[in-house]
Amino acid sequence: GALQAHRLATKAMSRLQRVPAGHLKELCEAVVEEVRELTGYDRIMCYKFHEDEHGEVLAEARREDMEPYLGLHYPATDIPQAARILFLKNRVRIIVDCDAPNAKVVQDPRALPEPIVLSNSTLRAVHGCHAQYMKNMGTLGSIGMAIVVNDIEHPKKNTKGGGEDEDEAKRLWGLVVCHHEQSRYLPYPIRLACEFLIQVFSLTVNKELEMAVQEKEKQMLRTQTMLCDMLQRDAPVGIMTQYPNIMDLVACDGAALLYGGKFWVLGDTPTQGQMRDIVCWLQEQHGESSGFSTDSLKDSGYPRAGELGENVCGMIAAQLLGQDYLFWFRSHIEKEVVWSGAKHQPGERDDGRRMNPRSSFAAFLEVVRHRSTPWDDIEIDAVSSLVLILRGHLTSFSTGDLKAMESQRLNTQDVERLSIAESELSRMLETATVPVFTVDKLGCITAWNAKMTYLTGLTAGEALGLSLLSDLVQDHCRKQVAMALSSALNGQEVKSLEVRMKKFLPRSRVSSPGPSASVDNEGAPEPAAASEVVLLLNAFISKGGLMDTAPGQEAGDAVTGLCFMGQDLTVQKTVEGQFTKVQGDYAAIVHSGSSLIPPIFAIDGNGLCAEWNPAMERLTGLERPQALGQMLLGGVFGNMLKMKTSDRTKLMIVLNKGNAGENTERYPLAFLSHQGQLVEALLTVNARRDTGGEVMGAFCFLHTASPELQAALRLQRAAEEFAESKSKAVAYIRQEMKAPLDGLKHSRLTMEEWRQVKESQLGQKVMETAVRCEQMLTRILGDDNVENLEDGFLGLESDEYHLTHIVDTVTSIGKEACSKKKIKFECECREDISRKPPLVGDAIRLQQALADFVCTAAQFTVEGGWITLRVITGTRTLFTDPYSLRIEFRI
Repeated sequence: GALQAHRLATKAMSRLQRVPAGHLKELCEAVVEEVRELTGYDRIMCYKFHEDEHGEVLAEARREDMEPYLGLHYPATDIPQAARILFLKNRVRIIVDCDAPNAKVVQDPRALPEPIVLSNSTLRAVHGCHAQYMKNMGTLGSIGMAIVVNDIEHPKKNTKGGGEDEDEAKRLWGLVVCHHEQSRYLPYPIRLACEFLIQVFSLTVNKELEMAVQEKEKQMLRTQTMLCDMLQRDAPVGIMTQYPNIMDLVACDGAALLYGGKFWVLGDTPTQGQMRDIVCWLQEQHGESSGFSTDSLKDSGYPRAGELGENVCGMIAAQLLGQDYLFWFRSHIEKEVVWSGAKHQPGERDDGRRMNPRSSFAAFLEVVRHRSTPWDDIEIDAVSSLVLILRGHLTSFSTGDLKAMESQRLNTQDVERLSIAESELSRMLETATVPVFTVDKLGCITAWNAKMTYLTGLTAGEALGLSLLSDLVQDHCRKQVAMALSSALNGQEVKSLEVRMKKFLPRSRVSSPGPSASVDNEGAPEPAAASEVVLLLNAFISKGGLMDTAPGQEAGDAVTGLCFMGQDLTVQKTVEGQFTKVQGDYAAIVHSGSSLIPPIFAIDGNGLCAEWNPAMERLTGLERPQALGQMLLGGVFGNMLKMKTSDRTKLMIVLNKGNAGENTERYPLAFLSHQGQLVEALLTVNARRDTGGEVMGAFCFLHTASPELQAALRLQRAAEEFAESKSKAVAYIRQEMKAPLDGLKHSRLTMEEWRQVKESQLGQKVMETAVRCEQMLTRILGDDNVENLEDGFLGLESDEYHLTHIVDTVTSIGKEACSKKKIKFECECREDISRKPPLVGDAIRLQQALADFVCTAAQFTVEGGWITLRVITGTRTLFTDPYSLRIEFRI
């Protein structure tokens, strides 16, 4: 079967090898065409799974009258996660007829109390949801073949006791799926040929992916080397002003450098004020990390992403030193995705007891906005390497060296540009995207920018002259703001002042007749009910008529007012309030008695037990008050829950790693419960961190086997023990039979020397039969590969022999087997096989097979019956080869 399958797949594999490198789409088209030629299915599709696990049809081969599916996208739920895991184990899944009735598996409840797990069985029944799904698509027969490649982004970590020999992790890249409108059975050789073909295709796809990654890495390395050379001459601005620049390192639409408070920009970037606001947001929201990347600033939570326009959507930001940053920007891509049916059909929902398959497969167009091309890991690694090199250069150069480099760049034009920038400073403040307002010495508003209008609902005209304390600030924080005003006016620095201001409803104006307009008191701005704005402000001092000083007049040093600038924390504070609620929800979930919550316990920084949920109580029999506050190692695990000393030492190492911030996945753990029962589980340890990111202990989760899995493991252990006992029995029989066989051989050799045997033709024939039986027994004892025997594979040899000798020996064995039950045995030959020319093959294996054939017939024939072995030879040749003889053996 394997040889025939390889021959069938040879042509298809040759075509795949002829596809030029770098043409993945052409490769997919070739494989679907070859699979359709091999199988004859109506439709063959090649799926690729995207990062969010939804599938896309890259290539298709179909009947001409069928609707095309090429280019359609399928929701990730069409292939559930359980099915994807099974495809990693069983690469080929065939469904002959989804309407075929299922055959019930009958088992002995005494020997097998739990249902048999058929996950790895080719003959397992089709899930009802998938059967309905196929009917909705109009197909009865299908076959799916997995395209498995190396997981380059998430390589496998070598762990002890992992049970796998592969050094690299695997992932399901896609599927080759065959659909047929009628039921269709595929013979095993063809299925095996398809499996060979898909294995070659998977290796080719894996090679294509690795080559693309390597080529991209080489290009980035060349650019990175040239940028490093520039840093030696002009650090750090050279990477922005010369060629190549940082836009050549990573594919982007714009880039910027913030160094020493100045900006250097390339391509499409936000304004300088917007980039400063992004820096503030990064330091507040992601201050612990020196790098940040996203393909959508809007989805990442940046509150002013809508103000950046269409040219800025994705971003990489890397902190150099202090307030110095590097930026890369990507514009958004408006992508049209054609789904096979809407992703969420109305009325199609699971009811908790059964999965509801998708019924609509009509094309559905979805337009994806506010998202750029994703940054891949190679690009992020290249940026990280450049930032590390740049940091090293900045720390290695002295201040004088950097100033000398900067002075060489400055010229008269640069000075003029600085003057223009200073003259436009006031305009920038007015149009700043951050809230800015000023007050005089009495605390009344003297300036109010557009951002403050947007946040509070008050226009500049309405806000001017209002008292900050009396009219704008909430009552509960008025005292705090008054103290900050007093301190700032006395020359003390005020930073990070949190102010809660009122939010106002739109003001309605009433104009009275006459030359002048008046405003009714009822039209005064009113605060919105239960609404406020939270600002984090810094105060700056205004001295001696800076704004009103005439040209040539020297400004005084007296403080005339304050300028407040900051950022809006309203959304953040709302989220923090929701987070507080989530913390309460977390406690309710962890302490829930639901069977879906796994056993959880926690350890603090001092080694004490800090958490022990109800699932742990049920698993161990130890109550929560008994465990909390006790030493986890030695107290809980040791005195209360017994475990081996070696296991306790290993558990201590794992917990210490968790306290150091290192996570551990699925570590084997065994201990005795409070009632003395053995508990075996897999332990996952995750570090616990406070709001500042400091490790404060570790959370521990236990993964226990379900009753079904435990029963399957018991069944597996019983099968392994049974197989081991059988192997020992076979080894014992093989060893003990060698001595009697040697004795029989010696007796035969002695009898051959007797004169009566030498002179008797019958005696010579009996000796020849004894020799062949002896050779067969010796050959059987030499078959020591038990796995090959179980799979039905036997080693073959080739030698010249006469068919009549084989038939005579089998006849002798058959007569002896039939004599025990008084069965009449005869051997019939249509021709005189003694005149046939000698044959070439394995005579012993042929004799063994025929002897088993005859003995099996004798075993199941009633006492007193009869058995006939008929040998039929003919002149009909096989494969038109005149040197082949056709022989039939019939019982």
